[in-house]
Amino acid sequence: MKRLCLLSLIAIPLLVVRSDEPVPQGFEHWTPATLQRTAQALAADAATDPHHFAVKQLVDFPNEAFLLVHREPDGQVEWHETQGDVFFVQSGSATLIVGGTYLNGETVAPHEKRNGSIQDGARQKLSAGDVVRIPARVPHQLVLDGAHEFTYFVIKVKGY
Repeated sequence: MKRLCLLSLIAIPLLVVRSDEPVPQGFEHWTPATLQRTAQALAADAATDPHHFAVKQLVDFPNEAFLLVHREPDGQVEWHETQGDVFFVQSGSATLIVGGTYLNGETVAPHEKRNGSIQDGARQKLSAGDVVRIPARVPHQLVLDGAHEFTYFVIKVKGY
């Protein structure tokens, strides 16, 4: 009888919670399994891409965008005038070169530069589980340093 009462105390609150309630507009939820499946698809895409790079924009909101990125080669130097980046490393390892002086960058889109090089930037080793925030107007580049792959979740923070 005690077991039945205890089971009732546990089960009744679970019956009251409704999982079919609508979530607020703009709410997003990515499970580790979902991100892993997406990362596997990106790795397959990168294998056939001439640059061995693949990116999937998960959602784009007015103030931020969410992406999953898989790369096998080093990245280009990047500089964003109006967006900060937050990286959540999913797998692999890389060195992030950040800050310093950005030399010979090319404007590739409004408020965006690529290519060139970074002089005197700080070098930060990144691996799975690491999180970094890169402010707007700070040059940065991912270098794989012999690693075979690097997958990371990115939040592009807009509107600086």
